Amino acid sequence: MRVYLIGYMGCGKSRTGRLLSEHMGVPFIDMDDYIEERNCKTVPQIFADHGEDGFRERERKALEELAEFTDVIIATGGGAPCFFDNIDLMNKTGKTVFLNIDPAILADRLLKSKTERPLIKGKSREELVAFIDETLKKRKQFYSQAQYEITEPDFGLDQLQEMIS
Repeated sequence: MRVYLIGYMGCGKSRTGRLLSEHMGVPFIDMDDYIEERNCKTVPQIFADHGEDGFRERERKALEELAEFTDVIIATGGGAPCFFDNIDLMNKTGKTVFLNIDPAILADRLLKSKTERPLIKGKSREELVAFIDETLKKRKQFYSQAQYEITEPDFGLDQLQEMIS
């Protein structure tokens, strides 16, 4: 079993992944953390040194490696499904769950977050909601290919486990 959690930054992929892995008794991997460990740099440093294209290449390599792991819950980066044929790879090698959360909720979560996120740095709440809305429209064609979708911000782990079992 391999489960990929996909969705926009701030939708709860990492938090849900950790909780679900504990609930199901399987390991959890945050793809951004995995990329940072493999590259000995933070995601913002990779963006600064290699640009978004360089980051996306490293992200693809990480995804190929993670697709070989078994019995694991993987929180992908927000853009991971949208580049190369990543969503196809995820759907072929595991179960994909799209955490589809309202842009206003995402903006509030991101503004409170202590994580440095290069793509949204310096935006006001209004700018952030508009940016999220615009980005989600572009990513919808990829996110909508997920095998499962959750739209409630406070769904239960039993509900999620039943969905993917």
